[in-house]
Amino acid sequence: MSNNAKLTGNIAAVSALADETRRSLYLYVCAQPHPVSRDQAAAAAQVAVHTAKFHLDKLEAAGLLVTSYARTSGKSGPGAGRSAKLYERSAVERDVSLPARDYVLAGELMAQAIARASRDGDEIAQALRDVAREKGVSLAASLEKTGTDAATAFELAVTTLRGLGYEPRVEGDHVVMANCPFHRLAGAHTELVCGMNHDMLSAFTESVAPGVLRADLDPAPGRCCVTLSAVE
Repeated sequence: MSNNAKLTGNIAAVSALADETRRSLYLYVCAQPHPVSRDQAAAAAQVAVHTAKFHLDKLEAAGLLVTSYARTSGKSGPGAGRSAKLYERSAVERDVSLPARDYVLAGELMAQAIARASRDGDEIAQALRDVAREKGVSLAASLEKTGTDAATAFELAVTTLRGLGYEPRVEGDHVVMANCPFHRLAGAHTELVCGMNHDMLSAFTESVAPGVLRADLDPAPGRCCVTLSAVE
């Protein structure tokens, strides 16, 4: 893609999300584990279906959503009804961080690790583990309360991790994160970056809900390498 085309795409993405309703619909679609219909998006955003259709199609035109068609009734054959237009997040990554990326956070942790290793003579890998865990503890300390049960712990974790761009969603007794804020770095340095991420989120869960919530290294395509689970 040329620089001009890329810039045009970034501008279109920013413009598309300037509207509050459109942004709300986009975030709802991104948070779902499957493509969603106009009716579902409209209900979630509490707007009329024709309003949802207008904004969803604008997001599609901006390259932020992609569409497919499928019957949502669960029926097939004659009488099953027309296929519905379904929306899901595009795989295209914009420089305006859609989906959200936080390479600054990763860079800060790595820089702190290098500085500590140089100062104390530690191995950089161990220093990175230490600073990542310290960051996780700091995230938990910034909360006004801690989780005494799984439901409260999940709520606190989802709120915090959503603010960091992880796009968390509760699926049964797990919290799955649809987005990796360190996507490009993780692709190039998987063991290092995923280890750092796991250390940070492990320390966060241990601090915000000790004995209640845990972070597991559970990589899978198209999402963060860590999932959160209730401790049995």
